[in-house]
Amino acid sequence: MNQRLARSANDRIFGGVCGGLASYFNIDATIVRIVFVVAVLSGISPLIYIVLWIVMPLQRTLPYGQQHPSLQQPSSDPTGEWQYDPYTGERIRKP
Repeated sequence: MNQRLARSANDRIFGGVCGGLASYFNIDATIVRIVFVVAVLSGISPLIYIVLWIVMPLQRTLPYGQQHPSLQQPSSDPTGEWQYDPYTGERIRKP
């Protein structure tokens, strides 16, 4: 797992702790929130939530409209699929 534990910047209600935990463990945030509500009723969750809110860094996000470099399409064709015309079969020569 190459993912850091961080508070969610998008999936948040109070501090993003439950959204960050859900993202880290790859589960639904609603399940984590329900677990925290049950833990609040037992009396231990408020302190744990506050500590996690202070300790966990906020997730870094890109400005609106920008895409992560790993998600961008490559500029060249690494497979070579488009080196030949699909209709004639002739090699495409780029200037």
